[in-house]
Amino acid sequence: MAKKLALIASKGTLDWAYPPFILASTAAALDYEVCIFFTFYGLTLLKKDVSDLKVSPLGNPAMPMPVPMPNLVQMLPGMESMATMMMKQKIADKGVASIEELRSACLESGVKLIACQMTVDLFDFKQDDFIEGIEFGGAATFFEFAGNSDVSLFI
Repeated sequence: MAKKLALIASKGTLDWAYPPFILASTAAALDYEVCIFFTFYGLTLLKKDVSDLKVSPLGNPAMPMPVPMPNLVQMLPGMESMATMMMKQKIADKGVASIEELRSACLESGVKLIACQMTVDLFDFKQDDFIEGIEFGGAATFFEFAGNSDVSLFI
């Protein structure tokens, strides 16, 4: 019987998009049965267009910056755009897979992606705002899988 990995993705920024998709695709490659539950801001990671995901340097003290910057500077207009541009450039320079590529790899390897229906309703999203191949369900749907998982992570 395959091991199971249950993930909850609750953040919707570029830097927080990578962990659930990397962990899920890696676990699937290791023959784990994998399920990711996308709730609140993490739900945006299942939208058709994720090209506008951003990175905020504010409140992210471990983010490597070319020059150390105090929080006050990080709050200035344009800093989020600059941090996002720098991160996207670093991702491209290092040949790291895009979010779209990782998401596709997850779907192709059978990772179950569940969009939280309560969050869809809360934020007035429509089901056709999202990519194909996902499931819509509530916490109970996720717990059917997570309750029997070997590993459960909240990201």
